[in-house]
Parts: sequence; structure tokens; C-alpha cells
Amino acid sequence: MTRVRASSLTFALIVLASVVAFTDSRTAPVLLQFGDLMFSEGRYSQARLAYDSARDTEDAVLRQRATVGVVRAALRLGAFEAAMTTATELRTLAPGDDAALSVYADALWASGLFEDAESVYEEVVARAPALPEAHHGLARALAARNRLEEALSHIRTALAFAPRNDEFHHTAGSILERLRRYEEAVTEFGAYLSLLPNQEQGEQAILARSKLRFLRSFGERPPIDIKGDPLALHRIPFKIANDKIIVRGRVNGRRNVDFVLDTGAEHTVLSARTSIAAGVEPIVRTLAAGVGQIGLRGLLLGKIDQLTIGTLSVEHLPTLIKDPRLTGFGLPKNERDGFSPIALGLSMSIDYERREVVIGREIPQEPADTVLPLRQHRLAMVQGVVNDDRRVTFIVDTGGEVISISRATALSLGPPTFRRIPLKVFGASGWDPDAFLLPGVDLRFNQIEYNNFSVVVLNLDAPSTLLGFQVGGIVGHKFLSRYRVAIDLLRSEVRLSS
Repeated sequence: MTRVRASSLTFALIVLASVVAFTDSRTAPVLLQFGDLMFSEGRYSQARLAYDSARDTEDAVLRQRATVGVVRAALRLGAFEAAMTTATELRTLAPGDDAALSVYADALWASGLFEDAESVYEEVVARAPALPEAHHGLARALAARNRLEEALSHIRTALAFAPRNDEFHHTAGSILERLRRYEEAVTEFGAYLSLLPNQEQGEQAILARSKLRFLRSFGERPPIDIKGDPLALHRIPFKIANDKIIVRGRVNGRRNVDFVLDTGAEHTVLSARTSIAAGVEPIVRTLAAGVGQIGLRGLLLGKIDQLTIGTLSVEHLPTLIKDPRLTGFGLPKNERDGFSPIALGLSMSIDYERREVVIGREIPQEPADTVLPLRQHRLAMVQGVVNDDRRVTFIVDTGGEVISISRATALSLGPPTFRRIPLKVFGASGWDPDAFLLPGVDLRFNQIEYNNFSVVVLNLDAPSTLLGFQVGGIVGHKFLSRYRVAIDLLRSEVRLSS
């Protein structure tokens, strides 16, 4: 920013502070203009303040515009609970306005209520087919159900109406990447970065920059090149160690590795030690998030030339390298290597009794006792109900051990009726000093119920920020191992059989 620009901004902030104290129908338009300016420059905190102040007006049209602005700014800041609260007020304020309803659906999505959001987006698109925000929302919803071609059609419609919307380009890039159309994905991510405000240095921008450099590094070689019959089923034996599924693989033909089967990871993950031994070179720096006091963690992103696990062979495989290593946190053991078929776009079924995992693009649709709708937005997720009425999204994490809920979910339940029991929990980002055991919680996943159950409460703010929605909890080994589990991306469902 130039000195003149900085001086202008300082003056504008002084004016804003003066105007906020005297908001009425005359000052509300000024506040709205200032909010729009701050939003366009990526100054979302200032924009949110201006919009919120502008809401204090008797002019219904201005109040609606200001409320929309508050929701949009809150979503950009990752203030998901606040966005949902304000969006609910917006729905009451403007019940027949399709643009407002689309913003309400955005807040539903960011709260992890994906099915509800999709229903609203479909309703708005049917009534207002020229509203780009609704097409964008529906594109994200369809992509989460693996209906990628339909999703691509809707995001292209959104871009036709609003070609300079940075968020739309980011969504288009993500969909094209999942379709393995990498050159087009690079173009969209490049457009996204070129349209970002100068002040936008958030996590999504950092991730997009690293992804753009990473995809370009492949040249004409396709990332995630799965060899052999694309419809083949790969039956891979596993063992259980410390409540984790372990499969044996070979990296670059020179290193045997015991991988944790980890659907809670967006990529295959290598420890620094394994990457060096296997000759895996880092390409770019990126961000990852996990449980622990570090929260967002800078890591390296590299490429495995060949990964073989049983009959499954993959070339040019993106991999997170846990470097720099966690030090100074009383690390109880070396960081483990992890492998997720979901990250490759492959479905999987786990038979804990036979100690076998089946991996493939399409797995058999066997009868199940319980079927949970699946959403895949970077990770696999299902919806659960906490204490009868609190619907939240749980990450399906085969690399996790217990059933946990987020601190945000726990706070939303009100004052606890039982004593919180402090726990020592170590996650991918170090120790979580605020973790505790909360007794007396009721959980329900369709027909599956846990009554008066003790859950681990974790700080999941960093993963939520990076994923772009409020993570409500995690279901891990102690939940999943009671069943034969199928995570079916093609049919968008998790099937559980006793």
C-alpha cells in the first residue's frame, strides 16, 4: 500500500469511528459504502464493523443490505456461529428475497448443515436462475456429493454472470482438480489469486498459491496416476496397533512403510524421516491444520514417484511431509505416516473382523444396518445429532481413536451438568491443552444412539478455519471398529453393518 493510500485509509477509519456513534437513515448509506470498500480490499473486520453499525437504521432496505454484509464478512473471517445467528435474522427480515436466502444458505453450509444448504440453493436456483451466488452454492453442494459434472455446470453458470468473483474461480478450480482436469484447474486457481484483494493473505489464499505452484511442477505428468484397471478392487490386509489400522506399503520402490489408514488427512502423509529415506523431494510449502495448540501448521508438499500398497499402485502422488518436525512439545512418539484412499478419489470398505480393506473407484453395494449420507469436502463427513437437537458435522477419521466433539459444539450445549475432566490429548498440531472429557452427552447417528455418553472435547477451530465450515466433531476407531464400514464416494453414503 502506498503512503497516500495508507493516509486515506486512516482518515476513512477516523470518519467511520465518528459515524458509528450517530447511525441513522442518513449515515447508514455512508457506512454501507465504507463496508463495501473494506470488503473489496479484504479488510473483513472493518467491513463487518461498518455493516453491523449500518444495521441500526429504520430503513428496511438499508438494514437488509447491511445484514447481508455482516454475514458475508463473518464468513470470510471464519466466524461461523455469528454468521449463522445473523443469517437467521436475515431470513426473518427478508423472507421473500432470493439473494438474502442464498446468503442464508451460505451460512448453513459454513455451519456444516450441507443438506439444508443444498435444499435452499436448489429452491433459489429454480426461482432465480440468474442469481450467481445460488449457482455457486449449489455447485459446492453437488461437488460434496461427488456429482462433479453437474457441479461444474453450475459454477460455470455462476462465472458467466460474475466473472470477477474470486471465490467462484476457487470453487471452479477445486472441482476441476477433482475431475483430474489439471490444466484448467491451474487456470482457475490463477484467476482466483489475481482477483484477490491486496490485503487478502488468509489461509485459503496461501493454500491456493502453494497448490498452483505444485500443480505446475508436474508439467505434462498427471498427478495421482492410478495404474492398471481403473475398475479393479484392491483387497489389502491390515493389522491393528494402538487403535489404528496399519497397512504396509512401499514408497519409490526403496522404502517399506507402515501407513496408518487415515481418512482424516487430505493427502498421503510422510514423516520427515520417511521422506528422506525414500527420496521424496519437497516442492512447496503449504498449510495443514489439526488438533493441538499450534493449530495451523506450516508443512512441505512433495511428490511420491510411486506408491504401492498391495495391488494398488499410484504414480505422481501428492504428499504432505511433516517437516519441520514437532519439537519442544513433549512429543510422545515419532509422527506416523498416513494413507487415505479418499484423498485419491477412491471408495473403501473396512472389515475389522477379517482384517481387510477393499479399495476401488466403485465398491460393492452390500446391505447395511445403518446408512449415513456422506459429504466430501476435502474430507469425508457425516451428520450427527448431539443432545437431541444440535445437528453437527462429524469427520469420519479412521486414523482417530475416539468419538469427540468440538469445543464450539460443547459451548453451544450450555453449562455442563457434569464435571469436566481434563485430558492430555496429542494431535497432528501438538498437545491440546484445553482438551477435556465431558460426560452425560447423548449422540445419535440415524439409528445408532449413545446415551449418557462421555465424549472428548477438542479445539477444532483451526481445522474448521482451513476447511471453511464448522467441524462439529470426529468419529474414530472406537466408533467405526464395531461395524463393517463402507465409505462410498460414488453413492455418497457411509454404510455400517454389525
